[in-house]
Amino acid sequence: MSIEIERTEALTWIRIQMAQHGLTLADLQAAGRFAEPPPEPLPGAVGYRTAHGQSWDGCGAMPEWLQRAIHAGQTV
Repeated sequence: MSIEIERTEALTWIRIQMAQHGLTLADLQAAGRFAEPPPEPLPGAVGYRTAHGQSWDGCGAMPEWLQRAIHAGQTV
């Protein structure tokens, strides 16, 4: 199934659910379902830091210390 067909089916399902429950887009917005995304980090801002002071801003290749931590089962 193509992405476009899946998207169309998902939108149809959402419209049906909204109609069955008497919901409007304004209702969903008022409930906070469409909150603004978090702001992008400032250039040069540290996004990830270890207890040893190593840091990475999330740009470019992931540093080896973070790759090792992820492979060891830690989450970013």
